[in-house]
Amino acid sequence: MMNPDAATFSGTPRSNETGSSESTRTFARDAIAGLTHHPKQLPPKYFYDAAGSELFEQITRLPEYYPTRTELGILRDRSAEIASIIPEHAALVEFGAGAPTKARLLLAACEFAAYVPVDISGDFLNAQARGLRKEFPHLEIHPVTADFTAPFHLPDQVAAMPKVGFFPGSTLGNFEPHEANRFLRGARDILGKGAYMLIGVDLEKNERRMYEAYNDAAGVTARFNLNMLARVNRELGGNFDLAAFAHRAIYNRERHRIEMHLVSKKPQTARLHGHSFAFRAGESIHTESSYKYSIERFNALAKGSGWTPVAAWTDPERMFSVHALVC
Repeated sequence: MMNPDAATFSGTPRSNETGSSESTRTFARDAIAGLTHHPKQLPPKYFYDAAGSELFEQITRLPEYYPTRTELGILRDRSAEIASIIPEHAALVEFGAGAPTKARLLLAACEFAAYVPVDISGDFLNAQARGLRKEFPHLEIHPVTADFTAPFHLPDQVAAMPKVGFFPGSTLGNFEPHEANRFLRGARDILGKGAYMLIGVDLEKNERRMYEAYNDAAGVTARFNLNMLARVNRELGGNFDLAAFAHRAIYNRERHRIEMHLVSKKPQTARLHGHSFAFRAGESIHTESSYKYSIERFNALAKGSGWTPVAAWTDPERMFSVHALVC
């Protein structure tokens, strides 16, 4: 799954939480397009209403879900090595920032001059920035409200500073490979020549360990997945019968990815905005992919996107990795 700090899935920013008519229209358009696609799918950014965000926070605390605590451990244990690589007095630019749990570790360990959190939810960013200013009174903090997967401009105040991008949480794995390449190229263009990038990447490992992380015994991930349909019903007037769908997460060995699905338990028809969607028994809605990498395959992706690998750190079990890149 994705970065718990960033409240993003599939490499896409969470949907705007303002409840505006425009965001509702976009949600409806995306849902209808996905449900008419073959095979059916729903954009994973719509996992995140208030209920979905709370459920994901619960997921990050589950014993089966290793990425959050493992990445935090790497950032904490290797902070001195990370600090020795990146330039002093640089601007830390976090793509898809939310609660700055992981950024806080870097800000405490490294001599950053500025922090630029980037996310689509401006109110949330500004609230987090107010707290960080009290904690780091000498740090310039310049929130940017933007879709971090699209081009955006950095604040003028950091133009002359060295840049360090930060993309934790294995969110890159939620991109399709061509999307991951496009994101890395876009980040390179935004940060500029000579910039560094710190990025979290989930590693290939024992398939049972990955399966259990997405099929927890308490059923929290199942409720999180089904909340997507609950949100369609609440916000768009859909009539999906949640009891007629089951959560399924599988490892696609050929494509090196975990896939999350909502599987129809029976033949049924659901309606949304005047559209009818027929389901066969066993037919699914694909809600998320999470690609797993080897160090070598990620380095190849980075090089193909215009970055040069500098270092990679893993936990002792080699379940997760944090990479330093330079362009």
